[in-house]
Amino acid sequence: MRLYEYQGKELVRAHGIPVPEGYLVTSPEEAERVAELLGEVALKAQVLSGGRGKAGGVLFASSPKEARKRAEELFSKKVHGYRVEKLLVEKKLRIEKEIYIGIIVDRSTRKPAIIVSPKGGVDIESVPPEYLKVRHLSPNRGLSDARDLTSFLGMSGEEWIIEKLYEIFTKYDMQLLEINPLIYDGNSYIAADVRAIVDDNALFRQNFEINYEEMNERERMARERGIAYVELDGDIGIIGNGAGLVMATMDLVYLRGGKPADFCDLGGGADRERVKEAIKIVLQHPSLKKLLINILGGITRCDEVALGILEASPNVPTVIRMMGTKEEEGREILEKAGIKVEKTLEEAVESVVKWS
Repeated sequence: MRLYEYQGKELVRAHGIPVPEGYLVTSPEEAERVAELLGEVALKAQVLSGGRGKAGGVLFASSPKEARKRAEELFSKKVHGYRVEKLLVEKKLRIEKEIYIGIIVDRSTRKPAIIVSPKGGVDIESVPPEYLKVRHLSPNRGLSDARDLTSFLGMSGEEWIIEKLYEIFTKYDMQLLEINPLIYDGNSYIAADVRAIVDDNALFRQNFEINYEEMNERERMARERGIAYVELDGDIGIIGNGAGLVMATMDLVYLRGGKPADFCDLGGGADRERVKEAIKIVLQHPSLKKLLINILGGITRCDEVALGILEASPNVPTVIRMMGTKEEEGREILEKAGIKVEKTLEEAVESVVKWS
């Protein structure tokens, strides 16, 4: 889950890293009042995307009246497809130097990686390799010494900033945490912008308010019901019980020439109500033409799944593959209702892909 800039800044500020003085506003009138307090300000659209500056999502104002006008401009537009509903209005900073510091989970090495550059700012993606330094960390040992990184950045003696960032990164189960830019104003280092992404799988133990902006209506409905659902651009709905099973089902659909419309994981022990809710969500996909449900019954009972399917009454061609607990009972319920049940996953996939 992506955090808004103001949420990321609240985290780093709580751990001692300075951020610009600023306030969250939801109207041009509030922006004007903040500018009366702060003087020259930067008005920053709070949307869940990067690259706001180049997209016109960051504007500056030298007076309260100008701040109100700029806020009106931002509230009337979309930035990278997101409607602007909140602004962070901050005191404009004096800039002597811009630095980039980021931490990501490097999936190729299965380790956290710290990436730094003395050439931070809006063009960080195009920085030459000689201005980048990457250091992988052992998750068990963590970060013991950041002097090589701060020396590369020309900010020796400020190792604590990188150490604090890594502490936040691990404490809040993040996939990405970056300050870009970290500004030196001639006196101190200030986090001018913060981006953070928290691992969705760790949200149950983190106290973050869910940001629904990056989800569509169906994904929001699924999240609220505790169903794992990710929308794709195909036309075959995929439902299963277990992330690995659903992924394997999707892979086989692709191999047989089909295109999945979603990833939908019921989880373990799904009862008929959960099955019904999941099917209703999947059926709302605007491009959906067919439905494939793949169930391995352990804790999940196949007869409960069958009853949930009947209650959902799918209105598209539907193929089921189920095996395990109460398999025969589930198969009998569905076959009596005229719903196709295949014995193997391969047969089910062939059937749904070829069904026209």
